[in-house]
Amino acid sequence: MSLKVSSEAIAVPVPSVTRSATGAWCDLFKARLTTLVLMTAAVGYFFAESGVFRGWQFLNLMAGTALLAAGAAALNQYLEREYDARMHRTASRPLPSGAIEPAVALWVGVSISVIGMLQLTFLVNALTGLLGMFTLASYVFIYTPMKRWTTLNTLVGAVPGALPPLMGWTAATGSLGAGGWALFTILFFWQIPHFMAIAWIYRDDYARGGFRMLPTMDEGGRRTGVAAVRHSVALLAFSLSPFAMGMAGRWYASVALLLGLGFLVGAIRFAATLGHSAARQLFFASIIYLPLTLGALLADKKTSPNPNPPLSSLPSSRVASVQTPFILSQ
Repeated sequence: MSLKVSSEAIAVPVPSVTRSATGAWCDLFKARLTTLVLMTAAVGYFFAESGVFRGWQFLNLMAGTALLAAGAAALNQYLEREYDARMHRTASRPLPSGAIEPAVALWVGVSISVIGMLQLTFLVNALTGLLGMFTLASYVFIYTPMKRWTTLNTLVGAVPGALPPLMGWTAATGSLGAGGWALFTILFFWQIPHFMAIAWIYRDDYARGGFRMLPTMDEGGRRTGVAAVRHSVALLAFSLSPFAMGMAGRWYASVALLLGLGFLVGAIRFAATLGHSAARQLFFASIIYLPLTLGALLADKKTSPNPNPPLSSLPSSRVASVQTPFILSQ
């Protein structure tokens, strides 16, 4: 499970021969990226929560999501270890550098992924567990191999990257809802310009690794710039949906509009110049945009009675009637 967000700094890292065991495992689990996944899942939970905080349920959501995200990161690196070794920015990762044996990474990745899915399914609710399973499967078995086949991988990878806040919503409510899907769309459209900036800076490195990212296949950069602008426009529109649905107030709408316009300006500047400086500015704008927008959403959410109690509080006859979601990937 992963948001499509860079866990490395913009500057190309220099591979290090020495590495602490703790640092190697943090890199394998993409600790910073996993933290971001947990943040978005927590936002989904607290956005849906209607005043009755269930601490045990929330802790299991966080723990299960962390295990699932860390396991997905480990399995992703296991599958890409040969390709990572070709790239300057990833050659120092635990598997290419030899800090962790591939068989160990595979065993640990599978084990903690299974534990995370079981924890979400039985200690949170079945729907959240199902979304977690879909997130893991789509990230590891669809998005990861697609990176070597087609430039559409970024759109497909944005789906599992946008599911953690929806998982937080279902953990709190026991069902899918408009608010959860609103968060999903914000995360989905945010990822595209964010990643276009990263992939443009590292396009030669991605090509060296054999990854078919849009910037590596787009020599002039026009399609890359258009993708960044197009999805920034969509992000601006969908970020206002919580206000339009009456789930957030005017203060949030003002913040989302201001931040969205700033993000769009950065995307337009990037598309116009296609320079590294503009790409870095867009990258950092995306890093600033997400926590500020989500924070404003939580601060200005409209509280209302929760019409969808958690599955754990429903009679078994009603639990059985919960609809299973079918997610369509682009």
